[in-house]
Amino acid sequence: MNVPNHDILIVGGGGAGLRAAIAAVELDPNLSVGLVSKVYPMRSHTVSAEGGSAAVIRDDDSFDGHAFDTIKGSDFLADQDVVEIFVKEARDELIQLEHWGCPWSRDDDGRISVRAFGGMSVKRTLYAADKTGFHMLHALFQTSLKYDRIHRYDEWFGTRLLLDDNGAACGVAAINVRSGAMQAIPAKAVIICTGGGGRIFPFTTNAAIKTGDGMSMAYRAGCPLKDMEFVQYHPTGLPGTGILMTEASRGEGGYLINNKGDRYLSEYLPDKMELGPRDMVSRAFVHEERAGRVFSGPYGTYVHLDLRHLGEKKIDERIPFVRELTKNYVGIDPVYEPVPVRPVVHYMMGGIHTDITTATPIPGLYAAGETACVTMNGANRLGSNSLSELLVFGARAGQYAVEYASEVNPPSYDSLEKMAADEWQRIENAFFKNEGSERIADIRTDLQKTMEQGAGIYREQESLEATCAELLKLKERYTRVQVDDNSSVFNTELTAALELGSLLDVAETVAHSALLRRESRGSHSRMDYEERDDENFLCHSLAYRTDGDPRIEYQDVVITRWQPQERTY
Repeated sequence: MNVPNHDILIVGGGGAGLRAAIAAVELDPNLSVGLVSKVYPMRSHTVSAEGGSAAVIRDDDSFDGHAFDTIKGSDFLADQDVVEIFVKEARDELIQLEHWGCPWSRDDDGRISVRAFGGMSVKRTLYAADKTGFHMLHALFQTSLKYDRIHRYDEWFGTRLLLDDNGAACGVAAINVRSGAMQAIPAKAVIICTGGGGRIFPFTTNAAIKTGDGMSMAYRAGCPLKDMEFVQYHPTGLPGTGILMTEASRGEGGYLINNKGDRYLSEYLPDKMELGPRDMVSRAFVHEERAGRVFSGPYGTYVHLDLRHLGEKKIDERIPFVRELTKNYVGIDPVYEPVPVRPVVHYMMGGIHTDITTATPIPGLYAAGETACVTMNGANRLGSNSLSELLVFGARAGQYAVEYASEVNPPSYDSLEKMAADEWQRIENAFFKNEGSERIADIRTDLQKTMEQGAGIYREQESLEATCAELLKLKERYTRVQVDDNSSVFNTELTAALELGSLLDVAETVAHSALLRRESRGSHSRMDYEERDDENFLCHSLAYRTDGDPRIEYQDVVITRWQPQERTY
């Protein structure tokens, strides 16, 4: 066998993974970097981001302004030292991205355009029409092709993080989906950049591939998952499909209208209206729903996103993809008709526990992007910060992983090969030699149903306890999953079974972390504990895997200059 020999191994080929790979080889052109992705990198979910990427680029803005907006948006749960690093490095990253070919939209005077986004005090969101993620990912992927030291493993599924005798990360076990072969891929350091796990919910903007695989891999290796109770709903998803109507729709001046014809956010966020933070705008929908002021349709209740007053020229120039999506998926032209929308699961603020350098508690393991929790987003992420985050912390992960790798010896392949063989034996026993009758789709559907019922926009003790109890039953049912397809090549049924295991891991950390956080903060809204409780819960949750329920511990929030205050808009 031709054994690979990498200094850095990156799991996840989206924006954060590509940025980490480029940073690593730029720092040391003699390095070997492996990039494992379960899909071709241009199919990574970064490609679907629409609205923009935030950075301080205009004279009417400041680093402190961006930092405070981010901290306030987080309901003061963001680590402020991390936020200060982020706002200072974001601008250079976005300028660098333009040098790599990202076609930022520009004003008539030649300056890069910026638009308003929810929770931001000034216009600071750079954009490329409303296909920002698409253009960013293209620029990153094409730049990565310059470096022959980046070796890609497209359509390889990482199933286990490999640890040496000292507990340090030394590679991954991965399945080549095209052949079905399991292989150990050794490395001196590992960076996980696999995105979020929104597919634990039934109605989400997340692609089908976003099943929390990297979070699960780290969790099973002993790394805690941090702040997992904080799951962001985006206020404007298309009913039925979950397709996102970008926040740029409201940033460009769109209205949210109830069935009385009113811009109902005047009752909830009079100073911000449609440009309030996502958690508050999503909760306002629920209040309108309970008051009977929403529309009903075949896919549930909804309100209207009204763009008609913007006019055809502005819609085609600024948000053409919105028009394309609504015409194709709901048969509505937003130039002439309002668009039905409702809140939809969009982003996970929580993830793999890292410090400001993107390092995890496991030596040699780093993480960046949505799969990580560097504690920048706290209890609620402001729109357009995430694309900047994956650049800033993707680059930092690559740089710090190189520093670590320069000080350690390559792992022994023989021991890793045995671990990979053990991993394949586990998979064979669990799925191919299992005589159970449970179906993957049935468990996944029940998982999504219980998460929506217990850990949705509003939560309470009884429903969360019911969800935690149901998850325990689902994990037991998972041990009896039947996989009928025994083929080696592109066994998508096996992939789905492995992804279901990841979803169950992620779901239990969300539910149990939410159960124990007895307050309301940001996206975590408890009907039985309606107030924020800084005395007891100004802290990050850390969920550790055990043989039973996850163990939840807490870590203090880092406060540098901004003391917590009431979060009003």
